[in-house]
Order: sequence, then structure tokens, then C-alpha cells
Amino acid sequence: MRPFPLTRPALILMGLCILIELGLQLGDLGLFDIPRFRAQVYEYAGFWPGLLVNWRPNYPFQTSLMFLTYGFLHAGLWHLTLNMITLWSLSGAVSARVGSVKFLTIYALSILGGGAGYAIFADTFRPMVGASGALFGLAGAILAWEYVDRFLLRKGLWPGRRCCWPVSTWRFITQWAACWPGRRISAASSPDGSRPCWSIHERAPIRGAKPTTDHRRMGDVHAG
Repeated sequence: MRPFPLTRPALILMGLCILIELGLQLGDLGLFDIPRFRAQVYEYAGFWPGLLVNWRPNYPFQTSLMFLTYGFLHAGLWHLTLNMITLWSLSGAVSARVGSVKFLTIYALSILGGGAGYAIFADTFRPMVGASGALFGLAGAILAWEYVDRFLLRKGLWPGRRCCWPVSTWRFITQWAACWPGRRISAASSPDGSRPCWSIHERAPIRGAKPTTDHRRMGDVHAG
């Protein structure tokens, strides 16, 4: 796939994610007079499956907004860097194909879909943060277009199927690498000891962070 320039929508998304993580890093260094700053941000903006059961939200509409807000948080510098590199590598091709508005539409729908998938298939009440759900939505769109184009041109589907390998291999290597140094970085920088683990590609559970909700209800649902 030939390279595409970085588009303005992608720059805005990357800038927003970087600024948020920068604020979290400053909080980890104790520059804000807010105890457990990162954990509190996760409590208010991460994706908590328990809120879909019987946990009490911290503010109105949190149960709905978390389907979007989790995608702009990350579990540390490793997690952010890997996702931003992937966003940079995919955004140009999608924008060149459908334009900026539809690129943002696909990105937003993919974030929502990632949250929905985590809500359905997660076997834990730990929170999820990260843009991986949106990124796999972009990759899925590229692969779908490749299939359709090759089918219409009667070139067969196998060449299109081969383009899965660069994306899949890259994500496997980076997610595997992140599970080791990423854990150490976050554990060292987070005052509450939260540690990320990318157990499946579209989710990043944050271990140790607890929501400021009704803790009796958390006990009822066996929050980890």
C-alpha cells in the first residue's frame, strides 16, 4: 500500500489523545494537587462494564458517554505511542478513499463498536481504555474495500486477503511488546499501581483502578 499524507482529522485525533495522556503523565508526577489523578480520570471516562449492570454512575449519562470517552484515554506512553503509530499508518488510506467526514464517521462508529464488543464479550469488570477498537475499524474498512475492489475487477480475493498480514503482524508484535515494558512504565508512573494488559486487541483493561461508585454494588458483581 502506497503511503498517504497525514490528514487534518487524524492530526486532531492524535493531538487530543496526546494532550490527554500528557495531562495524565503530569498527574502521575504529582504536579496536580489531586490524589490518584490518573485513576480518577479512568473512573470518570474509562469503559466500565459494571455500569451496564447495577453500578452507580459518577455523573449523568456516564453509562452512555463511556462508549466514546474511553477511546481517547490510554494506559501509558507505550500504549499511546503504539496506537498513534497505527492511526498514522491507517488514517491516510481511509481519508483518501472516503474523505475526512466519512473517515471521522468510521472512526466514531468503530469506537462505539469496540465498546459494545467489550461490553458483550468481556469476562471482567475491569475498565477498558484505548483507541484500538477504532483502529481495527479503520483496518477492517481498508480490507473490506480491498475485497470489493478485487472482486469487481475479477482479480480474486487471495491478494486482498494477503494485505491482512502486515496489519495483523504489526499489531501482534506491538501488543506483545507493550505487555512487558508498558506494564513497568505504568506501574512506576501511576500512584495507584494500575497496570495495562492488552489481552485482546481491542481492549486495554486497567488493573487496580477502582471507580468511585457504590462499593457495595461492586462487591455484588465481584469487581476485580
